[in-house]
Amino acid sequence: MSEMKVEGSKVPAEEITNPALKEAIEAMQAEGSKENIDNMINKVIEAKFILPARVTQIPSARTTNGKTIMNNQTQVQFRLLENNRKEKFFGVFTDIEELYRWKGNEEAQKVVTDFDSIAHMVMDPKSGVLGFVVNPFGKSVTFPKNMVISIKQQRDYMKMENNTLKNGAQIKLGEPKEYPIDMMAALINHFSTEPGVNAAFLRMIEQDGQLSYFIVVDFIGNTQEVFESISEVAKPFLDDEIQLSMMPFSMEFARNAVKGIEPFYIKKEDEE
Repeated sequence: MSEMKVEGSKVPAEEITNPALKEAIEAMQAEGSKENIDNMINKVIEAKFILPARVTQIPSARTTNGKTIMNNQTQVQFRLLENNRKEKFFGVFTDIEELYRWKGNEEAQKVVTDFDSIAHMVMDPKSGVLGFVVNPFGKSVTFPKNMVISIKQQRDYMKMENNTLKNGAQIKLGEPKEYPIDMMAALINHFSTEPGVNAAFLRMIEQDGQLSYFIVVDFIGNTQEVFESISEVAKPFLDDEIQLSMMPFSMEFARNAVKGIEPFYIKKEDEE
């Protein structure tokens, strides 16, 4: 069992069916074209899933101004799948029928959740989980941790108000005429205190005439929080002439932009 927090849904588990997702999985398994794979991933992102769980209420107390207040804390434990290499995965299900293929879950409490919540749990370093499997006892699809991180980061990035790619903008990539040594030193110092950051790359990007330092970051964690902290560190070194743009390394544009470029920061083993 794995004990974690999960964002639940008020929709009853019995009403979760996901026929479009099941059709997309079958189509992808019949023909693994890019179109079918992308469609299946999109359906996973849109879906609601069922997780079998054991939910218990644990009494707790807090004292304020000499008064003791009793309440209950909810503890949720999830049953995990384990392969022959002892690697653990969450099993998530498209409907009740698929859930009941996993013996021993007939009496389990059922938590209804979605991709973002599952991704958050997979990305939690305390979970020890290496991904999740949709319908593990039927026509299954495995989402390894690296793929979950990539999808989650891209979703979060595209929802950010000030992301780098602007629709219709003319984009040019290049190298800085003069490298911002002071800014890079400050960022290296910052990254050394952030265990979720694995590497960072620097290029220049120009969009419709506006120059920006373009930082590509390979990381695990909350995209908004990681980028906001980078902005705070870089802010004193920016001006109207040169701004700052960032993108997760998990995005195809970012990977292509830094192909063949050495990172200016890479996490050392002793920073693990």
